Amino acid sequence: MKKLLLLITIFTLNTYAQKIYTTFDIEAEKTANLAFSSGGTISKVMTDISMLVKKGDILAELNHDDITARLDIAKVALSHAKNDYERQNIAKHAIQQSKLDLYKFKYDSAKAQVAYIQTLLNKSTLKAPFDGIITAKMIEVGDVVSAAMIRTAFQIQSQRKRKLIIKFDQKYWKSVQTGNAFSYKIDGDDKEYHGVITKIHPKTNSKSRKMIAEVYAEDLIVGLFGTGYISTQDEDSN
Repeated sequence: MKKLLLLITIFTLNTYAQKIYTTFDIEAEKTANLAFSSGGTISKVMTDISMLVKKGDILAELNHDDITARLDIAKVALSHAKNDYERQNIAKHAIQQSKLDLYKFKYDSAKAQVAYIQTLLNKSTLKAPFDGIITAKMIEVGDVVSAAMIRTAFQIQSQRKRKLIIKFDQKYWKSVQTGNAFSYKIDGDDKEYHGVITKIHPKTNSKSRKMIAEVYAEDLIVGLFGTGYISTQDEDSN
């Protein structure tokens, strides 16, 4: 029992709490620049700056009357090719295999054509990749976009989820660990907030000699700046 108490005492004496000063910027957990992957004239814009959107919501569309017409024609051709193949397949024992293969080829080709045109139609619609809020809109109805020159149509960020991008001196690279407590204040706000280190970037900036860590947060304004302290438990080198 005495040995155990001695070990606990030695461990306590050889460790100390440390607070590491940091600065940070607030970023959205997710951000994306959204653009059409095909060219055409914008016919509809369904959203605007500050609007909340759900994953899969249609944000804008290109005029796709010509593609829709091509798809209708391709579906008719597919229906006929399917009927022809099924009729021939019923009588496959009475016809040459090469003839049946030809009908099968026409049927498969018609399916592939429908799938291809459907892909073109899908590209004429721009959808939200995740739940979020629109932070910028760069298009209007009537604008022309080109597949050869990608043009950002919208910028989107996660609605509530944020991350603090924390910068701390590289000399603490052994001390800072995920799970460390983090207390901080945002510029212009006297309230003290609390979080924990969720991620540490595995490199240091060779110019600033700073390392980066991340802390999860919610409902903070993206772009704000702040300062804080990482609380660690370090071994006393003495």
